[in-house]
Formats: sequence, C-alpha cells, structure tokens
Amino acid sequence: MIIVIDFGSQFNQLIARRVRENDVYCQVEPAGISLAKLKDLNPRGIILSGGPSSIYEENSPTIDKALFDLGIPILGICYGMHYMVHTLGGKIKKAAKREYGFANLEIKDPDPLFKDMDSGFQCWMSHGDSAIELPEDFVITASTKNTAIAAIANHKKNFYGLQLHPEVEHSINGSLMIRHFLFDVCNCQKNWTMKSFSDGAVAQIKAAVGDKKVIMGLSGGVDSSVAATLIHKAIGKNLFCIFVDNGLLRKNEKEGLEKSLIPNLDLNIKFVDAKDKFLTALKGVTDPEKKRKIIGNLFIEVFEAEANKIEGAEFLGQGTLYPDIIESKSAFGGPTSIIKSHHNVGGLPEKMKLKLIEPLQLLFKDEVRKLGKELGINDDLIWRQPFPGPGLAIRIMGEITEDRLKILREADAVLLEEIRKAGLYRKLWQSFAVLLPIKSVGVMGDKRTFANCIAIRAVTSNDAMTADWAKLPHDLLGKISNRIINEVENINRVVFDITSKPPGTIEWE
Repeated sequence: MIIVIDFGSQFNQLIARRVRENDVYCQVEPAGISLAKLKDLNPRGIILSGGPSSIYEENSPTIDKALFDLGIPILGICYGMHYMVHTLGGKIKKAAKREYGFANLEIKDPDPLFKDMDSGFQCWMSHGDSAIELPEDFVITASTKNTAIAAIANHKKNFYGLQLHPEVEHSINGSLMIRHFLFDVCNCQKNWTMKSFSDGAVAQIKAAVGDKKVIMGLSGGVDSSVAATLIHKAIGKNLFCIFVDNGLLRKNEKEGLEKSLIPNLDLNIKFVDAKDKFLTALKGVTDPEKKRKIIGNLFIEVFEAEANKIEGAEFLGQGTLYPDIIESKSAFGGPTSIIKSHHNVGGLPEKMKLKLIEPLQLLFKDEVRKLGKELGINDDLIWRQPFPGPGLAIRIMGEITEDRLKILREADAVLLEEIRKAGLYRKLWQSFAVLLPIKSVGVMGDKRTFANCIAIRAVTSNDAMTADWAKLPHDLLGKISNRIINEVENINRVVFDITSKPPGTIEWE
C-alpha cells in the first residue's frame, strides 16, 4: 500500500490514480491521520501531496513530524516537498519569480527517480514558494531556469522531493518518476487487481450482511450495476433492487435494462412506474435548480415507499465511488475545498435507518469498469456513458412536457445511433442532444416552418472534472443533423456545442 497524505491538492485523485495504474493499491488519508493509524496501515511508501497553502501561512496543513522517523520512504510533491524541507531544518521562501505552467527540467542526479531519462525534458510547475536551503544529507537532483531546487533527495533515508507535479500529463516522464518511487524505492509488488478486490469485497459484504436483506436503487448506469452485481455475488437473492421510472429516461431505456440486467445478471429488480408523479410535479417548472430538487425529493419519496414494503431490510446499497467521497467533503477540514455535494454521499432520509453498503467507495471509474468485466457484465453496460440523475429534465431547457420529452428522446436516439455507427461511443465521455427553448424559421417542402432547435453536445474527458468539446467529423455532424431534421417532428435546426469545461459545464443545466 501507498498512502497519499492530503495537503489540499486538486490533484490528490490523480496521484492515487497514477499509483494504481501500476497495480499498486493506494489511498488518500487526511493530514490529521494519527501516527498509530498510519503504522497500522503499514504502507510501503508515503506521498505528501501539494496544496494551495504556503508553509509559513497561519493554519497551513501539517502532519505529525514523527512521520519522518518511521523508516518509510517518503515522496513530497510541491507543498509536500516544502513541508519536508521546512520540518527537517531547511528553508522555504517566497519565490523571486513564481512558476506556473511548463518548464524545462534539467537533471543533475538521475538516481532513482530520473533513472533512464534524458538530461532535460518538459515538466509542469505550479508554485509561488521555493526551497532555498536544504536540510542535512539532502542534495539537489534537478533544476529549472527559475527554480534552482526543483527536485531533492536524501538517499540515506529514501526521502525525495519534487517541486514539479509528476501526476499531471503535462509532465514528461511524470508517470515514470512515480513508477521508480514505487518499485525502485519502496519495493512495491503488483498485486492490486480487480480479481483480488472482487474476492475481498465479496468476503467483506458476506461478513457484514450475513443473512439480512439489502435494498438498492438501481439506475442502470455503470456504477450502480457493478455495485449491485458485486453485492448479489455475496448475498444472492437477499439483494432487492428498485428501479424508479421517472418518465425522464432515454428512448427504450427501461426495456433495454430489463433485457440486459435481469437475464444477464440474474438480479431481483422491482420496476416502479412513477412517470405521472414526476411529470405532474414538474409541470410549469423552468428553473434548473428547482427541477433538480423536485426530482431528487420525489425520488427519495418513491424509493422509500417501495423500500418500506420489503420486510427485514437492514442495509442500503449504493454505487458511491472514491471521487465522490473525496469531492464531497474536506479531507481534514483544511484547505481542500468542497467541490460538490454528491447524491450518493449524505442526503439520505434519516428515518430510513439503514446501514450503508458501498462496495465501490475505494474505486475510480476506470477501475469500476475493470471490475465489471471481472464480474462478467457485458461490454454494452460497462461502457455506458454517464447519464445524469435528473435525466432528460436537465437536457430540456424550460418546461418539461410529454411532447418535449418525445422530441428529445427521438433526437437523442438518432445521435447515439450515429455515434455508435462511427465507432466513437467509447472514445467520448458523453454525447447527447439538448432541446433548446427557442424556435426558428426554416423551409421544408417549400413551406415555411417555425420549429424547435436541437443542440448536440459531445465531450472528451478522463474524469469529468475537466472536458474538451469533441472534434466530431463534419460529415458525421451533417448526417446527424439531416437525420434529426428529417426524422424528428417539430425540429428544423441543429447546432453543435463547442464549449469546453471550464468555462462551461458538460450538462446544460
């Protein structure tokens, strides 16, 4: 195991991902972790993350300095390096010239982090402070034009520091630096596999649940389907899945799930038709936040009513992922900002009094897909693009009506069919249609039309934290536009969204 100590970096998840890509288990822990707990975890190595603070700021994050007496290899990144230098007797000072973005790294001592690399290459920097004096037994291993001490090492104690960010793709050889730390310094073994995770998770669920019942809300997405399959593998028919049809699903969504989930996964699923309830509650509502709240509250109401019919249920299963946990709370009440309050973390009705089972809470999205494959789930389900909880309600700008839902479903179905035919479905993070609240003039069959406009949204991303608009081929866009206008009633115009995230969001509402 490798432990990442959270000093507030926006790249904590990325550091953990880079470690796990090497089949080595890694988890993020708060800086307030006790020395006793750290010893119990028994990591092969520790990575001190970066962060937005300055080492001399009041309330800047710290960790028990006895950490450096444990005899465990330590890698400090950016603020993590500053903390190491400062704590062990060196000096950090505000840099004469701040360094943000690309820089050329010049290697002075290649062993061990820069082994088998060129003497100079591009790296990515993000700092306003710099080390100006090193503690005893430390040497400079790399520099840049603006930063004389860009990387350091204490070879006797296996302490290393990087001013650069090796975890971001912009740093050439960054992944290799982390690999050298894992295997050349920490002597880690490649034993973090989805087979080992699956076996361990099944055993844990069996031990925790016993012969009791678990209820789970199933959306048909990757996360909930994989979580349900894993729980089912552990407790069989004592898992009761509830699928709420809110009337805001894509074309043939429910029918497709009935075909794929029940026969292939042998899950016990109750399909609840609540379309009328949701559409009635949404009548006349145009504000995006109100839509979300109405849908979220009504879902809990419908789910709870159905769950109460299942006698003896003591557990609630959820497909919560590791990024959800990290994003939804400050890791230690310090500099990590709360990015969002995720629907799977908190927000459950207290009166349900069910104990949580979250078997995926240590996994990233790509790992969930690997686990799904390990569990025998078909590729179509594993590679489904994300679909928002509020469904098509936040892809229809303005009021939600049956007619507008029908228009969007048909247009979206055409879009996804053509994306799949072009072999692009798995290459895109998301691709979908949006119904705009405007009408425009057109000419169809020599007649004037005044009809609706559809926007096409397609983005590429690794984790949805940032996204770039997809450069779809013009002939594909033309084909999609022609088909939507010809096959979907009341559409006479199609536009393509070329906004990245940031500044835009992936969804329109």
